Amino acid sequence: MKTKEAITYFGNKTSLAKALELTKSAISQWPEEVPELRAYQIERLTHGALKANPIVIDKPKSVNVA
Repeated sequence: MKTKEAITYFGNKTSLAKALELTKSAISQWPEEVPELRAYQIERLTHGALKANPIVIDKPKSVNVA
């Protein structure tokens, strides 16, 4: 989920921070996407109104050395 979506849902950074027991400053340091574990926390707090988007990381392909 996008950080802006979470802030909008809770009304402002202060309310979001309070819901997560964080400081407003901590929220301000988030990138465009909510950090993954916090996204799951927000998903639970919003009863699924906001959904976490798990990041799929491709594993490096093994290289055969002949």
